[in-house]
Amino acid sequence: MHLQCESHSLEDYLTETEEVDFSHLSIIEKANELFAASSTEVEFVKKAYEFVRDEISHSWDLQSSRITCRASEVLYFKEGICYAKSNLLCALLRSKAIPAGFCYQRLTIGDTPDTGYCLHALNAVFLSDFKRWIRLDARGNNANVKAEFSLDHEKLAFPIREAYDEVDFDTIFKAPNAKTIHALKHNDNCINMYLQGLPSEL
Repeated sequence: MHLQCESHSLEDYLTETEEVDFSHLSIIEKANELFAASSTEVEFVKKAYEFVRDEISHSWDLQSSRITCRASEVLYFKEGICYAKSNLLCALLRSKAIPAGFCYQRLTIGDTPDTGYCLHALNAVFLSDFKRWIRLDARGNNANVKAEFSLDHEKLAFPIREAYDEVDFDTIFKAPNAKTIHALKHNDNCINMYLQGLPSEL
């Protein structure tokens, strides 16, 4: 896929927002820890990605009712759905001046279209050594999901099934989608939100 940037300025992919609160002490400390254990920018990106993928649980996998949103909140509780986890990964990367943005897919909520649709969030990161963007999906692996860090071929969490009217959007957005943030802020039970309260369109 040929990715399209919402903005042509990399600076726009380094800004702090309410949800991407990378000046929070906990984000700074975790980013510093991962950075200190890395010898290159690419290694840091990989470590940050794998930390969010593996150490921050997906709320649905936990069957947790808690909803997290801000990056620092996701880090504190160590759980969140894809919208929240993408906020955290973005914050960790931006805290070290690595441009990062948000990408989306339209997927079925369950295995088939009759279950309805929802937006799924992932990240894109600009690797200065390669002068290009790559997408990373930190949703969290399980028996059915095998996302990986790769410089060669994307290994995302979910393959798009066009026959089911699923969509892979090619835009790299500067900030989280407003509908996804609204869902996180205006629901009080994650399980109910996951089944009935997620947006289905950008």
